[in-house]
Amino acid sequence: MPARTPRKPARSDEARPLNTVVCRGARIRYSDTGKGRAIVLLHGFLESLEVWNYNGFADELAQKFRVIAIDLPGHGKSDCLGYVHRMERMADVVKDVMDHAGLRRYVIAGHSMGGYVALAFAEKYPEFLRGLCLFHSTALADSEEKQLDRERAIRIVKRSAVKYTHPLVTNLFALANVRYMKKEITWLRRVASRTRKQGIVAALEGMKIRRNREPVLKFAPYPVLIIAGKRDNVIPVHTLEEQAKLPKTCRLLALDRVGHMGFIEARDITLQKLRAFTGACYKRKFSGV
Repeated sequence: MPARTPRKPARSDEARPLNTVVCRGARIRYSDTGKGRAIVLLHGFLESLEVWNYNGFADELAQKFRVIAIDLPGHGKSDCLGYVHRMERMADVVKDVMDHAGLRRYVIAGHSMGGYVALAFAEKYPEFLRGLCLFHSTALADSEEKQLDRERAIRIVKRSAVKYTHPLVTNLFALANVRYMKKEITWLRRVASRTRKQGIVAALEGMKIRRNREPVLKFAPYPVLIIAGKRDNVIPVHTLEEQAKLPKTCRLLALDRVGHMGFIEARDITLQKLRAFTGACYKRKFSGV
């Protein structure tokens, strides 16, 4: 049985400082908490900015850093940009939000699809990054088989989104954790159910056509942290172990008994490592974590 961390209830939307800015013609929601050096949190597919604080994760980070979490286009309370959300266009939205917040250099941590967006951002705007964390995410493009899976998913979503999102959320957790994390899974299903159908399809279309960005990792001029789950049903840990060899400066955190949701399944260790990594990125000379 995995060790359980006492859950700190996430603050409600009304209690959390929230902002809305118009980017590329779409209203984009983001939260901005804490002070000091900045870290940007980008959620995954079918999620929203609230996932970062289900168990107080973002609040803990905000005790030391300025934490900005963004509802990516078509997710949470952010508008859609169109019918295909390319990772590059979502990266442009992230850049617009950060410009609006008045920030020039920052660390970006992206979970799953948020990692794809972070990599697109790193490719387009490397001079703005102090560090990059891929949280259960990969630099690889979709394989042909995965692209076909995306096509099938789109057809299912167009008929009934819940028939797609309900089992998918369960699959994000390690099998050994499912019986112990029923509340977490139920909550995340609720978040997923609020994602609009157009947002789901647009994200699937965008992920399906994203490019391989291994060169972004290989030539990264900033430190990289890769967090992987050894029981991840979505991204096999061995692929991330190989990608961790690409950057000049990279740390890999491979988590036992963890699936695709490390910041929930292994909250304490991932928080500790991300906090240490972010602090190290702002040192004159990176010494690792």
